[in-house]
Amino acid sequence: MAKSMRIRTDDQVMITSGKDKGKTGKVVRTDPKRRKVFVENLNIVKRHQRPRTMNEQGGIIEKEGPIDVSNVVLLDPTDNKPTRVGVRVADDGERVRYSKRTDKPID
Repeated sequence: MAKSMRIRTDDQVMITSGKDKGKTGKVVRTDPKRRKVFVENLNIVKRHQRPRTMNEQGGIIEKEGPIDVSNVVLLDPTDNKPTRVGVRVADDGERVRYSKRTDKPID
């Protein structure tokens, strides 16, 4: 069984490798089974699409492509610097993500 992903939807992340290295953006959606994330307006790919209905337009569309979760790093909400993410169990038994750089909770 694989480790759970520590990056979630609506997190601010920075890309650490690839054609968009160094750029930041918001995570639009995640795919935990394939360990991929989709970042808003980054890793844009072009797809040829056929119009399926009378209202939908076909042609070449641009959309976000998947990025492996190992190629993104979370930005610390306090100062917008990259940080690793840890998970600890709080006193009430709830799992809480925290920044390993500042040791403060993220959510």
